[in-house]
Amino acid sequence: MATSKSETKIDFVSPAWVAQNLNDPKLKILDVRINPLEYITGHLPKAVNIADNNFRGPNGFLPVQYWQEDKIGSLFAAAGITNGDRVVVYSDGRDVLGATMVAYLLERSCFRDVAVLDGGFKGYKGSEQKVTKEFPKYQPGSFTVRDNPSIRVTLAEVEKLIGKPDVVVIDPRPEELFQGKQDIWLRNGHIPGAKNIPWPTFTEANNPDESLKNHHKLQSLDEIRKILAQRNIKPSDNIIVSCSTGREATLQYVVLKHLLGYPKVRIYEGSWTESSTTDLPVATGPEKAV
Repeated sequence: MATSKSETKIDFVSPAWVAQNLNDPKLKILDVRINPLEYITGHLPKAVNIADNNFRGPNGFLPVQYWQEDKIGSLFAAAGITNGDRVVVYSDGRDVLGATMVAYLLERSCFRDVAVLDGGFKGYKGSEQKVTKEFPKYQPGSFTVRDNPSIRVTLAEVEKLIGKPDVVVIDPRPEELFQGKQDIWLRNGHIPGAKNIPWPTFTEANNPDESLKNHHKLQSLDEIRKILAQRNIKPSDNIIVSCSTGREATLQYVVLKHLLGYPKVRIYEGSWTESSTTDLPVATGPEKAV
């Protein structure tokens, strides 16, 4: 599997960084929380609300797949985004995945400059930065999508790669879904050989200090490196991240590729929703020791 190629840069930025750069006319902020009442109750200055689930729908067979390029471009343009802007994305403190999914979609669309707000809205408000109820006045943008297929794998590619010694599949779903204990899909379980690293382990979701728990704030990169080392996941590996619908996978994709510099990381967008409908091999129960 070749190195995934991209001109996009995705960072995690602090609340202080966002506050210091609010006057930059090129800085656009997307609030991707799903409940609009949360946005109405309070949001970052300049933030435009467009829920992350707007960007996906049925594709003729599978649910929750990314819309066609023209629709994606229209959605970003309606939110005021123009190619050449810098975009910061955030969700709430319960879930970073909406933010990383939209960041990944921007990379998929060949948008160059993207950041995720570390800590999300919860972290921003908790840092005593100014929030507002005022809606920003802005002009629609001009957004052209150029598809970048190099950062994802298809079902056909997954079929060929399963079991290859240099391929590592990371599955960030909860343990009970990974093991096939819940009857959700046509077939339940995981890709044989996959390593189960539930996505919250990369965040402060399990911080023993209740006041610091935040599913939108990353652990230190050193802590994440330790997690990967314990699972024998190396920068030289060919890595596929596969989850339920392609959403959970985006956090580990962004962290491994953009923050840690792993060069060969891709997302299987169809994930278990697609592979469970095929005759691909399926494994159940705990992860097998290697």
